[in-house]
Amino acid sequence: MEAKPAHLSRTYMTELIFPQDTNYHGTVFGGLVMSYIDKIASIASMRHCRKTIVTASSDSLDFLAPAKLSEALVLEAFVTWTHRSSMEVYVKVCSEDLLTGEFKKTATAFLTFVAVDENGKAVPVPEVIPETDEEKKLFASAPERYEMRKKRMKKEKGITTES
Repeated sequence: MEAKPAHLSRTYMTELIFPQDTNYHGTVFGGLVMSYIDKIASIASMRHCRKTIVTASSDSLDFLAPAKLSEALVLEAFVTWTHRSSMEVYVKVCSEDLLTGEFKKTATAFLTFVAVDENGKAVPVPEVIPETDEEKKLFASAPERYEMRKKRMKKEKGITTES
C-alpha cells in the first residue's frame, strides 16, 4: 500500500454561529464544536484511507478561546500519523470575526479512527507523508501520543463498574 501525503486528507469546514448555537454567555456550545470536530476528522480520515472508518478515540480536546455569536467557526483537519489500521487526525478550530477579519485559535483536538471492512474488521491504511513544518512536528510527536493512548485504553479496560 502506497504512502500518501498529508495534504490529500486536509479538510476545511466553515460554520456560522447562530443564536441557537450559543449558551447564556453568548458563546458557542462546546458540544456543538465537538460534533463539528468529529465530523471533519471523519472526513479527513476517509480521504486518507478511502475506506469506511469508525471513531476509536477522542484523544484530546482543548478549548483555547471562546467563539461568539455571529462569528464563523473555521475548522481544519488532516491525518498526522498512521499505525497498521488506525489514523491520528489533528483538528484546529479558529473563530473569525466576519466584520473585522480577525482570527483566533479557539480549539485543538486529536482523534483516532480505525479503517474497517464490511464486517467491521480492522483493515490496513496507507502511511502518511508529512510535508509542511506543522505536519512534520505533529508526525514526529505522534508516536508518544500513540503510546499514551495505548496506556490510557489499557487502564480504562481494567476499570470495572458494578450495577
